[in-house]
Amino acid sequence: MAIRVLHVATGNVGRIALAQLIEDPRFELAGLVVSDPAKVGRDAGELAGLDAVTGVAATDDLEAALAARPDCTVYCAIGETRLPDALADIGRILAAGSDVVASSPVPLIYPWGLLPDRMIRPIEDACRAGGTSVFVTGVDPGWANDLLPFAIASTCRRVEQVRCSEIADYATYDGGPVLFDFMGFGRPVGDLPKILRPGMLAASWGVSLRMLARGFGFELDEITEWFEQEPAPEAFDVAAGHIPAGGMAALRFQVGGVVGGREVLVIEHTTRLRGDLRPDWPQPAQDGGSYRVEIVGEPSYRVDVCPTSADGDHNHAAIASGAGRVVNAIPDVIAAPPGLRTPLDLPFTTARGVFAQALAG
Repeated sequence: MAIRVLHVATGNVGRIALAQLIEDPRFELAGLVVSDPAKVGRDAGELAGLDAVTGVAATDDLEAALAARPDCTVYCAIGETRLPDALADIGRILAAGSDVVASSPVPLIYPWGLLPDRMIRPIEDACRAGGTSVFVTGVDPGWANDLLPFAIASTCRRVEQVRCSEIADYATYDGGPVLFDFMGFGRPVGDLPKILRPGMLAASWGVSLRMLARGFGFELDEITEWFEQEPAPEAFDVAAGHIPAGGMAALRFQVGGVVGGREVLVIEHTTRLRGDLRPDWPQPAQDGGSYRVEIVGEPSYRVDVCPTSADGDHNHAAIASGAGRVVNAIPDVIAAPPGLRTPLDLPFTTARGVFAQALAG
């Protein structure tokens, strides 16, 4: 019997996830919620970019959509710029008896140690009230720094450091709110967006570092951060908009998990809006972008993952991989006990303990 799924939002991630829900026989689309008035009333197949009529019309009324009592809800609304609203949405869905898999808000990937208890407790209370569970994931933070390092490290006799990297050209990425508002591209170098202010990188990617440490069987002493910015040598345009001369056009940052004075877990991003900028920074393994996991240990590894897609370039492929991870988690999340679920709760890792020798030395 197909799993009845409500879908929320049809942006870059949501549109791809919606297409899978429509085409995958494991699922039955039970409703679609959108925020754009221009999308209300339109068929889900059209909004997913498919040549299909589903008979499911988009609504902007979440409560009405939940009245259909879906087994699970796929939540793909932006959460980073509207955290309280996104948490409230998810709490409402969970309390109504629908499990949730989501691409945001990122802090729910592993909220402990980041969000205050007053923000976590309502989600846990909603899970208890509805007998439901919630799982938030994506690419990075997401499978590129949880599934990959755990799987690779599970082959090691010992591990001294794990480094996860995204190296990508975002020129074709059309997500203006993420690119300009969240990451600060186009701003004068030194005019820092919220994500680059002290402590924010550690908060945003600390969810993955804390979860990795927990999965490997230890706790972090501290989380460090640093970043570099590169200005545009002249003005140019990208898919999301205009980059003025002197505006940030490339960004590199690192977030490190420290134990005993040593960075044992590292997440690094190198993001360019033009391929010729800062050639001295890390380069992707394929044109446009790739993900990389490097393990220092026995054996040591450098694993490059190069997403591609028949429907678009490397940026589309990366987004599609995050959407696929969200949708494919539905059966396991439904089967999981009620509560906030993380990758550590889903059956995929045998890596616990591989750091033991390095940490003891």
